[in-house]
Amino acid sequence: MDLKKGQEIDIKIDDFAFGGKGISRMETDKGDYILFSKNTIPGQTVKARIVKKKKSFGECKIIKVIEKSPLEENHPFQKISGAPYISVPLKEQQKFKENASMHLFEKIGQLQNCKTIYDEWIASPLSHHYRNKMEYSFSTIRFDLASEEELDDQFALGFKKTGTWWMVENLDNDSGLFDKELEENLKQIRQHLSESGLNAWHPPKKHGFFRHIVVRKSFHSNELLFNLVTSSENKRKFNASLFGEFLKNLFGKRFAGLLHTVNDDVADREKLEKGNTKLITGKSTIVEKLHGLSFEISMQSFFQTNPLCAEKLYQKVVDYVFDSKIDDNKYILDLFCGTGTIGQLIAKKAIKNQLIGVDIVNSAIENANENTIKNNLKNVKFICSDVGKFLYEHPEYQDKIDTIVLDPPRAGISPKTLRKVVRLEADRIVYVSCNPATQARDLSTLSEFGYEVIKFSLVDQFPHTGHVESIMLFHKK
Repeated sequence: MDLKKGQEIDIKIDDFAFGGKGISRMETDKGDYILFSKNTIPGQTVKARIVKKKKSFGECKIIKVIEKSPLEENHPFQKISGAPYISVPLKEQQKFKENASMHLFEKIGQLQNCKTIYDEWIASPLSHHYRNKMEYSFSTIRFDLASEEELDDQFALGFKKTGTWWMVENLDNDSGLFDKELEENLKQIRQHLSESGLNAWHPPKKHGFFRHIVVRKSFHSNELLFNLVTSSENKRKFNASLFGEFLKNLFGKRFAGLLHTVNDDVADREKLEKGNTKLITGKSTIVEKLHGLSFEISMQSFFQTNPLCAEKLYQKVVDYVFDSKIDDNKYILDLFCGTGTIGQLIAKKAIKNQLIGVDIVNSAIENANENTIKNNLKNVKFICSDVGKFLYEHPEYQDKIDTIVLDPPRAGISPKTLRKVVRLEADRIVYVSCNPATQARDLSTLSEFGYEVIKFSLVDQFPHTGHVESIMLFHKK
């Protein structure tokens, strides 16, 4: 068979690759050819369209599942694009993620002793309903799950259909990822807003009123904080206070507050901070607790999406930091610190050391400093700065760093910045990664500067997805 871009074919998924991609091996005139298909399960037969064709491999977009995998089990949840593996037992998901991560470390990172230095698999305490934040989209274009038709002039609220940016599937039942009560009542929210007479957003035409609802949940207080994102189109016709009263009546004491963000950016993934946000009723923040410390969270704040699993991740980071004795006369650096959660937990234990957290996001640093005061920590300092520039601006830390904690964003740390970090010659580095692919890439640089991987753990922060996080402990040789 000679494969072509745009061709539709039926394929059997043979294996699992990192990032949630299924692997299919096709016989062609030139021998076996590898096809990758995102969010597929080994054992499935699917109809797919080839969207990218290279010499040795291609990538497919799934049209539909023809035959389920023998691994799949029945479940009570509405299937959504954000949980492609919810029908697969957790033990099988673990095998997929462990094997794919180790393959990356061995192939890209040249780490040959993976199995001997593998510390542990850290499972999420909650296998379902673990998220503390969810975003639901509006659209006038609805994909009907029963008929598999695309319908216009609708008022849809839920998640976007896999592989589309314009079409939304109504969420009528619990997805199994977020808050059960909220999602079982989402259809009532949809009904209430549709009766306003204002339209949902039309993505291709880029007009309409209702765009998103973002909901944050505190596992500590069990409260729900809402942000309704709309355009300014016919804004005067919308009674936001009435919607706030509706939510109060619907969720009772669980209702924390309602914000209304007006955002006329026509981009499909507009940023909340670009819009004008107003508190309609209630509070603008909720409080979460991790390991006895309190953290005030706004709608714009970054906070771990799975807080109960984050506690376990943070505990492992703390364990690695204190794996051997810390020099009382040296500093601990928390780079890409965000709101300073990890740093504060370390500072709570390292009472003889000064911890310095660095992040480029000013609002995150403001939150970090506020939380430090709230938690009465005196040995912590958070600074808003680019990590690379900060290291140049503060040469006084050279040869005075015991431990560096690295927790970069999904894109990873730039090679240039990583070289600046390792030149500080810290005794140890604890590298937390939400993308083991970029961590595997950085292993060669760390090895070049004399850092050896002592052990690592994998953390299942996002069950039922292809994501996994990694924590590595490095010692300076």
